Amino acid sequence: MSPQPSTPDLPSWLTWWQRPFPDANTLLLHGRHPALIDTGFVGHANETAAWARAHAGNIDLVVNTHWHSDHVGGNALLQAQGAAIAAGSPEADAITRRDPGCCAAEYLDQPVAPYTVDVPLDDRQVLRLGDAHWEVVRTPGHTPGHLALWQPEERLLVVGDALSDYDVGWVNLALDGPDAAGTALASLKQLADLDPRLILPSHGPIPTDPAAAFAAALRRAQRLVDDPAGAVWYGARRIFAFALMIRDGIPADEVEPYLHARAWLTDAARLLDVAPEALAAELVTTMLRSGAIVLRDGRLHAAVDHTSVAREALRVPYPRAWPAAEPR
Repeated sequence: MSPQPSTPDLPSWLTWWQRPFPDANTLLLHGRHPALIDTGFVGHANETAAWARAHAGNIDLVVNTHWHSDHVGGNALLQAQGAAIAAGSPEADAITRRDPGCCAAEYLDQPVAPYTVDVPLDDRQVLRLGDAHWEVVRTPGHTPGHLALWQPEERLLVVGDALSDYDVGWVNLALDGPDAAGTALASLKQLADLDPRLILPSHGPIPTDPAAAFAAALRRAQRLVDDPAGAVWYGARRIFAFALMIRDGIPADEVEPYLHARAWLTDAARLLDVAPEALAAELVTTMLRSGAIVLRDGRLHAAVDHTSVAREALRVPYPRAWPAAEPR
């Protein structure tokens, strides 16, 4: 539960917690208004809240870069302990409406405990987090409501899943339309133009060379624009690996039936013009061949480093069954 070794270039009022999957990295901003940026996966909500309390006491505000399960999983618990939740539009509005598609939780089969958004965020809005002012930068692409946070005095840039030291965020061409990859590329260019001193990503380490990280990310994002089929495959691999992580693997003889029942796989098959059953079989075969997943003791597991999740932690309702949100 300890943060990673401190980076010399980070200001003292900021604590960085690099976390393995299925959690996003968590950022704590100290001061009179303690704030967290992202709260990890629901299966580790108690760990997130305990870590925040140990380092800062009560948290005033949680800011979500976007609503995927690995970023909002501690929201409900922290909100019950008194924190307000801030998120960008249109995701904040959908959460308030209790849209069944919230967090893409049911679509991706990734559980999210019910929460409400107290502070909807607009592009270029200024927030006081800890004792510093941060600017909201709307960066759609990975999700429609994805946002970054910019601290101009220190030139710190929280980028969410827009990029990491080794990757860019996958895009959902089925849910968000064929222009989603182009939108993500435009958001990356907008962030690169800020010329940050430090990039704080949601996954992986802090890049040692921000300019090089952006150059690599822009090349990767351009490939997703140029190769829509490749973008669909990329998303399918990421979603399937996450499913294996949070379930401690899936029995090998149950994997393809599990995939056949998933809306995201049906959509991917449609975009690729193949049968869902054929895509499921090919997805398993190619990921086994590449080493992205492994067969161990009769179960398929994600090969990437990740922490285990208690099975009972997955038993939270889909958003269609969430209680109505209280008026803001």
